[in-house]
Amino acid sequence: MESRPVAGRLEAIRERIARACARAGRDADEVRLVAVTKYVPLPLIVEACAAGQRDLGENRVSEALARRDDLAGLLADVGVDPATLRWHFIGHLQRNKAARAAGRFALLHGVDSAELGGILSERAAGLGRREAILLEVNLTGQEQKHGVAPADLPRLVDAVAGLQGIDLRGLMGMAAYGDDEATARRAFAGLRELAGRERERTGLPLPELSMGMSGDFEAAILEGATIVRIGGAIFDPNDD
Repeated sequence: MESRPVAGRLEAIRERIARACARAGRDADEVRLVAVTKYVPLPLIVEACAAGQRDLGENRVSEALARRDDLAGLLADVGVDPATLRWHFIGHLQRNKAARAAGRFALLHGVDSAELGGILSERAAGLGRREAILLEVNLTGQEQKHGVAPADLPRLVDAVAGLQGIDLRGLMGMAAYGDDEATARRAFAGLRELAGRERERTGLPLPELSMGMSGDFEAAILEGATIVRIGGAIFDPNDD
């Protein structure tokens, strides 16, 4: 397929999100698109921002913070205010990077331990704020994957939700790479059901479900995703 500029590819993704939402009987405004910018050249990120993209995702703290600085001048050149961007940390957050990440992202997607939550809470409270986080759940059972086991989620919710500096917004999870739509939907449905049980058990709203990437975001939307994280389908002309 002939490669398209980032703006065109971004519009195509938005249209696919809208169609998936219509299929699920949902409003397209219920789903937030996070453009995954890790390893993406800065000019392509500028093009996406110029086309209206405001939620950006990175998975390494140092690189994310450096990119924010590098983008500031470039965005001004195309009339985009850097302050309007919402940066998401979408990778697994290491404990030794937690203090540096605190207060620097709109949402941290990859928290999977009470210890990590405690570090973030202490740092956020010291800054006079609450850190918005998602708890990462291991949906595949693969030992090499990050995330809390589903059976251990209630204990983690209880440990984290009461922390002074934490705003627990919901859950994050990933289907196994290469799963067909039916298998991916079962994984995503499992995360949705976990969130529902925790809402009923705790009374917490837990409004966000971050699930779905370039290869399976439509399946995730069908199962209730409120955030999808898409990189290659926007920025890689070979990802069609």
